[in-house]
This record gives sequence, structure tokens and C-alpha cells, in this order.
Amino acid sequence: MTKTRNLRRILAATSLAALTAGAPSAAPALAAEGGVTQERLLNADKEEGNWLHHHKNFAGHRYSTLNQINKGNVKNLKVAWTMHLGGIEGGGIWSHGGLEATPIVENGMMYVTDGWGSVYKIDTRGGEGKLVWKMDPKTDREWAGAVACCGVNNRGVALWADLVISHTLDGRLIATNKETGQVAWQHQVADPDKGETITGAPLIVKGLAISGVGGAEYGIRGWIAATDIKTGKEVWRTYTIPGKGEPGYETWKGPNNAAVSGGGSTWVTGTYDPDTDTIVWGTGNPGPDWDNAYRPGDNLYTDSTLALDATTGKIKWHFQHTPNDPYDYDSVSENLLVDVGGRKLAIEADRNGHAYAVDRTNGQFLWATPFVKKVTWTKGINPDTGKPFEYDPNKDVQRYNPAATPSAENKNADFCPGNMGGKNWPPTAYNPNLQYWYIPVIESCNRVTHEAMTQANLKPREFFTGGGPSQPFRITGSVTAIDVKTGKVAGKHETQFPLLGGMLATPDLVFTGEPSGGVMAMDAKSLEKLWEFRTGGGVNAPPMTFTVDGKQYMAILVGLGGAWDKWFIDSTPELKNIQTGSMLYVFAL
Repeated sequence: MTKTRNLRRILAATSLAALTAGAPSAAPALAAEGGVTQERLLNADKEEGNWLHHHKNFAGHRYSTLNQINKGNVKNLKVAWTMHLGGIEGGGIWSHGGLEATPIVENGMMYVTDGWGSVYKIDTRGGEGKLVWKMDPKTDREWAGAVACCGVNNRGVALWADLVISHTLDGRLIATNKETGQVAWQHQVADPDKGETITGAPLIVKGLAISGVGGAEYGIRGWIAATDIKTGKEVWRTYTIPGKGEPGYETWKGPNNAAVSGGGSTWVTGTYDPDTDTIVWGTGNPGPDWDNAYRPGDNLYTDSTLALDATTGKIKWHFQHTPNDPYDYDSVSENLLVDVGGRKLAIEADRNGHAYAVDRTNGQFLWATPFVKKVTWTKGINPDTGKPFEYDPNKDVQRYNPAATPSAENKNADFCPGNMGGKNWPPTAYNPNLQYWYIPVIESCNRVTHEAMTQANLKPREFFTGGGPSQPFRITGSVTAIDVKTGKVAGKHETQFPLLGGMLATPDLVFTGEPSGGVMAMDAKSLEKLWEFRTGGGVNAPPMTFTVDGKQYMAILVGLGGAWDKWFIDSTPELKNIQTGSMLYVFAL
């Protein structure tokens, strides 16, 4: 079967250019370097009308200085135009795809993906959207969809020179000519034969495309990889689970050789600090998720923030949030790089329900604060160490709050926040003027049934989780604002449903969407809702903003996918009526 799959991939690689719509059949040579450069990416915020990075800038702020749309007139915001996209087909264990991408806009041209990794170039000039080309990578839906733990998703593209850089769920990195829509090259980065998939957008640093990987629920060994965009060849690959003889390997103890299946996936796009040439990236949960006795020790570098040398991939420092995690509390969330009070911070809203700040020059812990209403797994975070109060460095298996910890002694454990986390992948935003940080929150608890794992349970392309969740509790959401000057909660706007799409900040507004279909704008200071539009679909993607022909627009993808409607829908039964779809909405005054 594997040989057949590989042959299909080789054949696809030789003919992929012919599969792109609206483009000549002969693939051009790689375009000479021009267009988007490192200099432009470093100064992306100066191009106010463009959105060149996945997170708007290298620091991950998702903040735009555009203010034609403001709190005085946002009530007049209306749909300017819409466009139907594709990618709702099912595959593997999934009945349909969803939309989670952030559109990229350069000089009126928008580049966006659907859940299966097709790339669309849309001309937004003239107050309407016109499809220029579509690149369909012909992703192997059954092969990849069978090991996509958490939905058929793709979070978008990046730009470099005259190329559009994108990922596919079946593990490829693809460079597409920006003008013609033809594929210049593709490179197999991840291997779904091992349970590896890719859902995140690439991060482009100095001509390198940085890729993360998903698959911690399948017993993979996580990594971050860099590919030279000029050549399409790998430059470095850093594993998030140390090998024998490497620092951190001693934190994987016991007889199971647990490091080989340690998880630590990296499926959310990171950030970059050019002053120190450092990539800052979050890592996921250890595997198996809920049987931490299988893997005694702290399990580095899972549930951590990693700082990597952008040129070599070498780990400079790390900070771990939940050692020997028994709750599936990923730390994959983006780290925003902010300067406050003379300190250079990396701030991260962790799945364990706490917002953290560390010194981004060395990883030193500075503060943590809960951003969810209910935390039961720990009494809190020790302000001196940054570890949970119950953490005992002399114990190889942590129990934290034993009553809330899945284990052989506690087969059914209820804990808050639930295993989807107080925040999942949807990105935060930061207003540098107010110094407010906006978090899309899942206010949740859930129940996990523990199952003891053995090495015999570890099989390629099969779940290796140590149990599984159920949803006997109602789950809601909120937008929570953190004042980064103090590290304290500055405000909370309650929502009926969990926030599954992410945030956009402008000088006096904050935008987000809900899985029930609402897109809303709030006052950046008070979090008062000022505007809402019902899209009729489920919002599972972050908003962004741009200008064309001197006019400001706000854009968002609508099409509920991801893990919610498969694993968590019982906690939000009203969302069972939300229909699948694939639509781009663009708003303007």
C-alpha cells in the first residue's frame, strides 16, 4: 500500500502543474527573486493596506493601524462581496472540510486556501472579488484524512519573491508561481505513513519556509523543518523530542522507550524575532495524551515554548508549561513578541487555561495568570518558578490535582479547562497602543476516561492516546483581554459558544467570529459589542483587514470544520444545525 501511495505521489509531482485551473500547462522555471523580500517582511507593518504575514507581522500581533472602520462607524459595516470556495469534500475519518485560513493580501491581490490546501488568487480591486486562478494540489484525501486527528484544515499561505508558499494535509510544501498559478516545485516535508500531517501556514524567514507538523495523537516524534525556497531542499530539521545523548532525553524515563512516540507536534505557525535571529514556536502534548505513567519524566520539549536559531534550527532556550502533562494541554499557540516596561516578552495563551509571559531573550519566566473562568486541574501557577504549585521535580509521574487527573487509580476524571483547552489554535491579537492582548477563549470542562497503554498499542497510523474524552458539560466562550503591563485580566466579553476562529485588533476595535455564524466587532477598551453580522455558516477562521483603491475592507472565511463537530459537538448541541459550507465574506462601510 505504501509503495502504491508513493508512486502516486511521484506521478502527481510530475504532472501537478497541469492540475491548476486558469493557467498554461507548461510549468515555468523558478522566478527570479523579487516581489516579496525579507526587507518587506521585516517592515510589513509599514505597508498598512497589505497583510503579508500569516500573523500580520513577524511578532504575531494581528494588529492593523487601518482606522477607516472605527468604533464611530462600525455599525454601518456591510457585506461588500462574497465568493464561494471549494474544499468541503470529506476524506478519511472526516465527513467534510472546513475553513481556518487567514487571507494574505498584497496590492489588492488576495491569496487564500480551503481545507484541502487548494490556493485561490482573488483580484479584490474594483469593489468585488474576481478569481484569477486556483491551484488544486490534488491532496490524497483518504490517506491524509485518516490520520488528521482534528479536521480537514489548512490555515493559509505565505509569500516569497514571486511565489505563493503553501502546505497540504498530506505533508507537502508547494511553491506556486504568483502570476500564473503553476507549481514551480513541491517537497514532501511530512509523512502520513507515520501519522504526520500539516495544517499550519508556513513562516518565511530569510528565504526559508518553516513548517510544523501535526500528529501527536498518532505517536509521532514532532519537529520543525526549514526548506530553502530557491531550491526546494531541506536546510534543517529540529526534533521537539530529543534523541539519545541530546539535552532533554533524560526527561523520558521508564521501560517503554517513550521518546520515540513522544508527540510534541508543532501545528500552529510561530513567530520570529529579527533582533536575535530567533524563531519562537510552541509545541504540543506528549503521547499518549492521557496516560502519563507510560512516559515518566517531564517529557521535554512537549507543552513548551521553544526558541530556535533561525539559521541553524538549534534550540536556544525553552520554557515548559505543564510537565508530564496528563490533560492534552498543548502549548502550540502562537507566541506574540511584545516590548513592555523595558522587557522583551514572548506571551502565550496556553491550553491549560493560563496566559504566560517569558523573557524572549532567555526564556526566563515572568508571570502567568488564568484567562478562563474555571481551572480545576491545579491550584495555580507558582509565581517563582512558572510551574504548577503541585509540580514535584522529585516525582516522575505528576498527579497535580489527583481528583482531576486521568490515571489508573482515577479512570474517569473531570477537569477544567477541558482537553480542547482554554484556548486552542485560534490566534490572539495585541493592541500595542493599549497594550491589551485579546484571547479567543473556550470556557470548558470535560471528562476523560483513562486507558493504560503498552508498547503493543503503538501502531503506525492508529490513535495512541491513553483514553478519550466525553462531553457531559456545557461549553461556552469569551473574549478575554489581558493588560500586558500588569499581566492581569482587564476585561471579559462572554459568548454563548466557544471561540474557534481567532482575533483581529485595530486601533479602537477588536473583531472575531463565532461557530454559530456571527461575526462581531467590539470596543477595544471596554469589549462592548458594537456590530454583528450573521453569516449563516460556522466561523472557524480569523478575520483580517486590508485596503484596495484607498478603501478599507475586513475579510473572513466561513465554513465550520476542525475537530468541534466530531469530538465536541455534544457540549454545544445547537451547533448540530450549522450546515457545512465554504464562503469568503468581505465587509466594508
